[in-house]
Amino acid sequence: MVAIRVIPCLDMDKGIVVKGRGFQSLRPVGDPVELARRYEDEGADEIAVLDISASPEGREFSLEVLRRIAKEVSIPILAGGGVRSLGDAERLFRAGADKVSVNTYAVKDQRLIREISLRYGSQSTVIAIDAKKTGNGYRVYISGGRIETDLDPFSWASRAVDLGAGEILLTSIDADGSRSGYDTELIKGVSRSVSVPIIASGGAGSPEDMAIALEAGASAVLAASMFHYGLYRIYDVKRYLASRGFGVRI
Repeated sequence: MVAIRVIPCLDMDKGIVVKGRGFQSLRPVGDPVELARRYEDEGADEIAVLDISASPEGREFSLEVLRRIAKEVSIPILAGGGVRSLGDAERLFRAGADKVSVNTYAVKDQRLIREISLRYGSQSTVIAIDAKKTGNGYRVYISGGRIETDLDPFSWASRAVDLGAGEILLTSIDADGSRSGYDTELIKGVSRSVSVPIIASGGAGSPEDMAIALEAGASAVLAASMFHYGLYRIYDVKRYLASRGFGVRI
């Protein structure tokens, strides 16, 4: 049995972990290094460190924060935000990232996915897809959820995998911060389109929500507020998932 992964997410804005709802109304949560250390102690399988204001502000990822986190934890780090070129990705890897996610600039120039994959391997190349329901189904959004594209997440996921992405970080903007459950329709649709692992993101409020997302086709579940605000500990989530028959690393 392949073990599923439980991944806490550190959304950063100017070096501080923040959390909002629907990518808006961001509020400070705490220090990223302290949170990363805590989540590793609780049994996180990896950690996502996302500089969510980098792309909208047209700047690079806050590398110094990533370096500090990498010195404190031994679990894999998925880093993303503001990656516009192979050089940007290289700087993240040198600063301690094990995987790099691309979103906005991969949509603008799809060659970026192939370049990172050829240099670092598909297992280290993650395509982040932020999706939102519209009148015509779903659409992919970029620039921190500010700009709607003409892409649908299902065909875009398939295209990104063809270009070399080895994993998909799939976020429902509608569900983000709601703690009302993941968008299983979105997860099912993308899982039918690709064969690579999917990290479900947006809407986690309970271990049951995570089990439902995994049953819908996710290989990993990402959460922020349910961990940040102490609603659940990662080791409690893992015990619950194990009781439901999922393989977990204890």
